[in-house]
Amino acid sequence: MRIGELARRAGVTTKAVRYYESLGLLAPVRLANGYRDYDEHDVRLTREIRALGRLGIPVEATRPFLECLGLGHRHSDDCPAALAGYRDAIDELTQRIEGLTARRAVLVAHLHEAAHRNSRFSPADGEEPMTDYTILPADLPVPEDDGAAARLRGASLPQLTLHATDGAMISLEALGAGRTVLYIYPLTGRPGTDLPEGWDTIPGARGCTAEACGFRDHHQDLLAAGATQVYGLSSQDSDYQREVTERLRLPFRMLSDPARRLGRALDLPTFTAGGLTLYKRLTLIIKNNMIEHVFYPVFPPDKHADQVLAWLSDNAHRP
Repeated sequence: MRIGELARRAGVTTKAVRYYESLGLLAPVRLANGYRDYDEHDVRLTREIRALGRLGIPVEATRPFLECLGLGHRHSDDCPAALAGYRDAIDELTQRIEGLTARRAVLVAHLHEAAHRNSRFSPADGEEPMTDYTILPADLPVPEDDGAAARLRGASLPQLTLHATDGAMISLEALGAGRTVLYIYPLTGRPGTDLPEGWDTIPGARGCTAEACGFRDHHQDLLAAGATQVYGLSSQDSDYQREVTERLRLPFRMLSDPARRLGRALDLPTFTAGGLTLYKRLTLIIKNNMIEHVFYPVFPPDKHADQVLAWLSDNAHRP
């Protein structure tokens, strides 16, 4: 048979066949007219080279297997030399794995150091590096609007004072003139602390760190668009929140509401995870002690600051 038919039947290219010949792995008969004539044995050899290649054995190392077939054995690995070929390939893979493992360890160490660099919590010996919570999985479930925030627009803020991360006490009913952006979130992750089990599968749960970074990066833009101040609020205590503000270098204050007093006063939506009752993610635009606008549900969280900025820009001259 001609080279094209051999290549088709063996599932390789004619260029590959010529390469095998150059290595002496194939030795077709030469016809009187100079053409190569391949037979079924050549097809078998070529298929074997291709199969071994899929196992990671390079073409140059297939010779012992092909010679085993040439001796009449049913399988190419029926000979001791072929078994040695397997061992050589395994040893080579082991070396590559060890090299990659060493590189991975170096990268893990760098990630661990960077993850804790701005944290007051030092990594423990042998501790796995924190997840990069600024990067969101592509398949996060999208939260649905359950109507839980429908009554909030136009509501007055309660007489409530909360601890801020700078030590101040913030009175919600006295936020002052202008628009205040108050984004409410469930829980931020931090180095060495696991999030509740199944966190990524809860619609609207994952993304608090990414959301905070968005408000950080757009803080000056939000102020320029008409916001007089920006606050984040969760049910975590102030010490927990201070670590986040320091590590992420947030230019605004977080408000701590561990008893969820604001939630009870306004009937804010919550969910339960890992035995904790947490706020669902939503954002309030507050003006003259009243809720002017509500973002709910919030998705995607890493783009939410852009959404708030767009609304502020569109409503800059609204009385």
